[in-house]
This record gives sequence, structure tokens and C-alpha cells, in this order.
Amino acid sequence: MLIQKRPVSICLSFLSPDLPSPSASRIKFNSSILGSRLISAADDSTLGRQRTRINIGGTNQFYANYITDSASLDDKMSQSQHLIPSDATQDQCIWSSPEGCHEIDMGKHIFCNRSLNMKNIVAVGFDMDYTLAQYMPETFESLAYNGTIRKLVYDLGYPSELLEWSFDWKYMVRGLVLDKKRGNILKMDRHKYVKVAYHGFREMSKEDKIATYGNTLLQDSFDEPDYALIDTLFSLAEAYLFAQLVDFKDNNPGNVPNNADYSRLYKDVRAAVDLCHRDGTLKQMVAKDPKKYINDDPSIVPMLKMLRDSGRSTFLVTNSLWDYTHVVMNFLCGHQTMDGSSPCSYDWLENFDVVITGSSKPSFFNEENRANLFEVEPESGMLLNTDNGTPIPQIGNTSQTVQSKGSRKACRVFQGGSVAHLHKLISIESSSQVLYVGDHIYGDILRSKKVLGWRTMLVVPELEREVELLSQSRETHKQLQLLRKERDLVENKIHHLKWSLEFKDVSVDEKQKLSSELEELESQREQVRLHHQQVQRSFHQQFHKVWGQLMKTGYQNSRFAHQVERFACLYSSQVTNLSLYSPDKYYRPSEDFMPHEFDILTV
Repeated sequence: MLIQKRPVSICLSFLSPDLPSPSASRIKFNSSILGSRLISAADDSTLGRQRTRINIGGTNQFYANYITDSASLDDKMSQSQHLIPSDATQDQCIWSSPEGCHEIDMGKHIFCNRSLNMKNIVAVGFDMDYTLAQYMPETFESLAYNGTIRKLVYDLGYPSELLEWSFDWKYMVRGLVLDKKRGNILKMDRHKYVKVAYHGFREMSKEDKIATYGNTLLQDSFDEPDYALIDTLFSLAEAYLFAQLVDFKDNNPGNVPNNADYSRLYKDVRAAVDLCHRDGTLKQMVAKDPKKYINDDPSIVPMLKMLRDSGRSTFLVTNSLWDYTHVVMNFLCGHQTMDGSSPCSYDWLENFDVVITGSSKPSFFNEENRANLFEVEPESGMLLNTDNGTPIPQIGNTSQTVQSKGSRKACRVFQGGSVAHLHKLISIESSSQVLYVGDHIYGDILRSKKVLGWRTMLVVPELEREVELLSQSRETHKQLQLLRKERDLVENKIHHLKWSLEFKDVSVDEKQKLSSELEELESQREQVRLHHQQVQRSFHQQFHKVWGQLMKTGYQNSRFAHQVERFACLYSSQVTNLSLYSPDKYYRPSEDFMPHEFDILTV
């Protein structure tokens, strides 16, 4: 189907699903000094300090550098009130800038699973929470964890000693599965074979793991209701708390309310998390000081501007209501001052054609959803009835919609509704012409891909570090391949000798000789096996001491990697990596290899 070629941007978001990327140094400039908002920034890691390029928007753009030691960035910023002119050799952050066509760091690449020609995309959509708004795990996850603990103690009757517990935000990773009945935490490969298993924080032995999950004839689906999938960054805190409660129950069975089983422990954790959201504690803390909990990425505005200038539309769809959405998006897209304080303005709405708040995703993606669509007055937050997005005449005077300063129509803000309303508002006739960027496999990517046929891009903040470590570990990976081949060769010799001893007619002396050789080879095999196992464990522990590589379990892709491959057309570490590529780029996947091709074609 043909779609009207008119620009549209989209932003979809969950407040509960996911969590942020690692914290990054943030640079803030007083808007009165710069006269406009930040447009781009880039890091020069080779200097061991942060080099930030500022592109100040407007008709006449110029660029400047400010170099600081990253450890004392905020102090240096408060001491400096001037900008240093840049040289022409410095990397440029935004593709559309005069020096923007440059080599991209591997950690910021956009990786392609299925061909996607951006020329066919007329609308680009974004999730808000954990996509545009990347929350800091060390502050936001800790806030969520502490709030959940308090709800467990004060609302659900858990002992007060839980208030003394602390949260290790680096311990859990995405892609894990919680066994609610048994109190186990699992990591499995793409075939759903359990490769790593912990009961609470105690690693399960190989024998226990096989006895519990090793019966392939009765292999579990590992889905709800008996299992919980940890596929969002937001779920890491509740997974860690579940592990703590499992250990607590095992060591103090009488102190758990009503002698709850493991399933009840998880249910209580989920109830406590929901209570934290319902009373608004988390949102209020973030709204009070967004810079403490959200990474400030100055590339967001230029990315959106580049997409809109290229003729695409943009929109935002979030489960958060207007008041919270306004604070977060104003922080991400608005004027920033030296101390991070700035009155909320409505300028950020210029970056979108449509904003939908309170969307109740994932049900929002169901075209049969009959939820009412209300228009939101940005200044008052008042809801106005609409007829599928068309304003219904109001009795009395009401405020006017915030007007756009440019030639485009003013951005309209809504609450509720469904994807059918969204398609109408942005004049979309064919779903394949929408690219949606989100962070949640099931809530964002799977639903929009399978149900709607949207093209998808998954944001995986952990990927940047993973790619960097992979690059540093190339020699170790080669060593593992050689050790694996060595194991195969030794085992083949052992099998040959055993065959000779059993089926060939050999003399006593020769039999004794073969037996001696066999003992030596079996000893050699054990040494190689132990060495291979040690190197492999060390290799995976470089990525994470407990769970290893995010995308691997041993030599197999992890279940999380399999989901990324199945449902995400593109995936990358940050949403703003889109700003490093042409908005008309043709993304092409790498060549697939079958096992019989790999050794021949990849040498």
C-alpha cells in the first residue's frame, strides 16, 4: 500500500518494564550562554578524558570543544564559562553535520538481522522509558529496590531486618528466567537448555541441574505462570530481591510471613513493586531531580531533527501520564542549565508530531482495542473528549494547543487510545512503513513486529561494553577454538585405540603398548578438558562474573540473543546511534553461515 509521504515521529514507552544503561558523564550549558539547546556530543576515549563537541542549533551552526577529565566533569564545568574552538580533525557526532560522515565505534554500530531500507520508512517511533530516557542503574534501580523493600516490610508484613539489605545493581543481567516454584535463577541457550543455574545465590551443581532440568523429553517451556522472564532492565532489582528472599527463607524458614513458598515470595515482590508505582514514589523522586536518575544525551534532539528534516514523522507513546512525561522529555530535549535546574517548557513538543501518554501498552498494540482517546491540554493537563482523535466541541472556553514555532503543524498530545488511532493521526496505511525503537522484547518489539508488522529496532545498552570486551578478547577466543580442536583430535585417537583393543586381534605386547598409549591419551584429554574449561570460564567471566556473555551460553546463542535475532530488525546500544547514520541508509544483514560453511568461508 502507498502511504502519504509526510513526516512522523513516534515514541513508545513502559514505565515498569526496563531499566537504564550505565551512567555517563553529563555536560550542561547555561542556555543564556549558548542561546540554544545542545545538539551533539562525542567522546574521545583515546585521550583518557572526555572531549565533547557542541553543535549549537540554528541557521548558522558552529562547533566547539570542551575537554575535561571525566572523573571531575561537574567540577570542571562549574569552573568554566567559555568554549574552546574545535579543530577540523575531531570526530563528529551527528551524521548530518558538516564533518558527520566518519568511522563509527563498534560499540555504537547498528546491527542488522533483516534488511531494512530507510527510504521506505515514513514514520519513526520511540519508546520513552529506557529508550529515549536511559535511567542510571546505580541510582534508579537502587531507588526501586529500596522502595520495594519498604513495601514488603510496612505493607506485606515482612521482618524489619530486610531494611538493612543492600542492592548490588551489577549482579543480575537480562535474559535470565526465574523458576518461581523452586526458587532458582536460570540462564539458558536458544534451545532452552539450562546452562547456568543458581538457587538464590548458591550455584547449583551439575548433577542437581541435570536432575531438575535435564530431561529433554519433558523439557519445560520456561514461560508464565511458573516462570518469570527477566527481559527488561527494570526487572533486575526484583530478580535480585527474589534471590535474597530465597536465601532468607532457606536460612530463616520461620521468619517468612505465613511460611510462604518460593512462588509466594515472588508474588509478594511483584505486589510490592506495583505498590511503588501506584503511590507515585518513584516518579516523584525522578521528577524532583531527573539528572540524578536519567542520563542526559545531547544527541536526542539533533537525531529527531535529522529524521524530521528527512521527511519522516515522529511520535511518542508512553504508559506514563502527561505530568511525568512532560518532566522527563523536557529534561531530555529542553534547555539545560549549569546546575541542571530549568523551568519546564513545551519546546520539546516541537520534536514530535503526536505524543500519546497513558497508553496502557502492550494492549495499545491491539488494533481491536476500543480504549477511548482523549486529547490532553499541555498547560493544564485537562483531558478533552475526541472522536477517534477529532476534537469534540467543548462548552465554554479552553486553552489552545501549544503552537509550533516552525512551519509544521503543532504537536498534539493524547491519552489512551490504541494503535488504530495512532495510524490515523499520522496517516499510516501500511504498518511496514513504521520503524519503532524500543527496549522491551515482549512489550515493544515482539508485539509491534508480530501483531502489527512494524519494522523494529531494539535498544540494548549492555551491548556497547559487550562489543568492547569481545574486541579485546579476540586472542582468547582463538585459543578456545584451538583447544576445542585439540580435544576433538585427542578424543578421536582414544576412540581409535579403544576400537583396536576391542575388535582387532593383537599380540599381548602390542595390547600392552596400546593400553599404555590409551592411558597417556586419556590423561592428556583430561588436561586439555580442564584447560579448555578454565579458559572458557575465564573468558565468560570477563563479561560477567556469574552469568557470562549476555548473548552467549558457552558456544550457543543465549535465549535472549535468540529473541533479539527473531524479533528485532535492527539492534544497537543506544537510540541516538541512529544519528550516526544516514536517515536514508539501507541496512543489510551479515551473511548467515551453516556449520559446514563456517570453517571454509570464515578463514
